[in-house]
Amino acid sequence: MTAELKKLTCIVCPMGCELQVDEKKKIVTGHTCKRGEIYGIEEVTHPTRVITTTVKLAKSIYPMLPVKTNGAIPKDLNFKCMAILNQVEWRAPVKLGDIIVKDLLGTGIDVVATRTMGLKK
Repeated sequence: MTAELKKLTCIVCPMGCELQVDEKKKIVTGHTCKRGEIYGIEEVTHPTRVITTTVKLAKSIYPMLPVKTNGAIPKDLNFKCMAILNQVEWRAPVKLGDIIVKDLLGTGIDVVATRTMGLKK
């Protein structure tokens, strides 16, 4: 395996194909579908991730609200994203899809609620 060839396990589908990506030529081998080829190239040129986590929730029977980014952000921003989300405290009620953080780190990606949560009775 040369320095230009990177080995990855594809995470796009359950197949888990073992990919070999030529970083210089942008050629992917080992994939069984087109999605694996796309993933391999993106992973070596501009890796991104969807963030799924929780934020503090006040005025609800549950202390935490599940949230996620509504798109993928650059992988190198993951720790900055989590630092911001660790400071967020939302108040119930909240509906599925409500925007909790708009335009996270200037990426154009929002953090949204992934569950409806009512007020504490």
